[in-house]
Amino acid sequence: MLRFILPLLLLPGNALLLVHSWSTFTVPHTAGKDDTPGLTASLSKFSTNATILFQKGITYNIFTPIKFPVLTNVDIRIEGNLSYPTDIPTIQSCVSLSFICLGSSGLDVTWLQFADIVGSSSFPGAWFTFTGGSNVTFQGSTDPQWGWIDGHGQAWWNINQQTNRPHGIAFSKINNGVIRDIKIWKPIGWNFATSSSQNVQILNNVILAVSDNASKSFGSELLTNFSDKLSLYSDGFSAGGTNLVFENNHVENGDDCITIGNGAINITVRDSYCANGHGLSVGSLGSGGSVANVQNVLFENAVMNNSLYGARFKSWTGGNGAAKNITWRNITFNNVPFPIYVTQNYFDQEDGSKPNVTNPNNTHVENFTFDNFKAYHSSKEAASVSAALSLCFLVVVEEYDTD
Repeated sequence: MLRFILPLLLLPGNALLLVHSWSTFTVPHTAGKDDTPGLTASLSKFSTNATILFQKGITYNIFTPIKFPVLTNVDIRIEGNLSYPTDIPTIQSCVSLSFICLGSSGLDVTWLQFADIVGSSSFPGAWFTFTGGSNVTFQGSTDPQWGWIDGHGQAWWNINQQTNRPHGIAFSKINNGVIRDIKIWKPIGWNFATSSSQNVQILNNVILAVSDNASKSFGSELLTNFSDKLSLYSDGFSAGGTNLVFENNHVENGDDCITIGNGAINITVRDSYCANGHGLSVGSLGSGGSVANVQNVLFENAVMNNSLYGARFKSWTGGNGAAKNITWRNITFNNVPFPIYVTQNYFDQEDGSKPNVTNPNNTHVENFTFDNFKAYHSSKEAASVSAALSLCFLVVVEEYDTD
């Protein structure tokens, strides 16, 4: 007969808790080679009660996407740095709808049918994909030299390349999670998304998506003479899910600093710094006649520098549903032309001029509050409201000062 002795912890009430062992996996690195296969080959062994460690002092080559399995009690620590491929064709080959490359530039490339990590034209995927789990931490480093993810996005911006362009980190379907101390340098696309997650804290992260030149990449010609260092389509945080807290994050980009998407409920965004982008946004909602549901969102204690928009709401004509109880409070604006911008006839500017839409439906907005705003060197037009059918209800503006 085999006997196993398991460690037990005696708890009050005579309850017994099985103490699980904790393991650590240090991701291997080989100079000049793709380090993703060395990680993914071992993920099944370290998907529960484990630390996955990218070591300090090493720059890892993440030449192909990483897709994590469902994780339980896992701490992913980026104490080193991570680097995307530097050439565009290598990434584009990995982002095609039907295939994912298992190699990198200069190496033999094997092809495998794989359609669910990243897509092409609509970019539904990410270079780092979390597929679900509980008690998951994705953590960088407090050392200013380490904990960086380098997307090498400058080359993409210079030639306005958007084909087969992946997003960054999809932290999806996570219950009880933490994203903290991650630093991103020149991302290719959007950065963080938290779709269908709940009870997640996003703390002390840095996103620097600022161009080195005045190429005005990805459509930023729309902002000529406003900023020469933009990288559009580089949203900082795309908030989806419930009970999310974004705190003390620093974002410099050419798109939304943070955007609250459909289905987001109980979202708090505080102590933010945003520069060069499109504001603290809700939406866009109601595209294609979809039904929106966004409730209980608080933005507070933010500084917005050299941004096109500040407090922003956007929905499409023809949409349905509602956005309720949205508050922007204690916001400081420096050189922001539109500190408050509300539109209910949003449209994709790249598709041409605003369409003439007469659909009577629209996303209902209720209990919007703009409280204690201070603007410096901004335009004379402090607020802009564009409601297709005057469907703005209970919008309150309190304590708005301009200097």
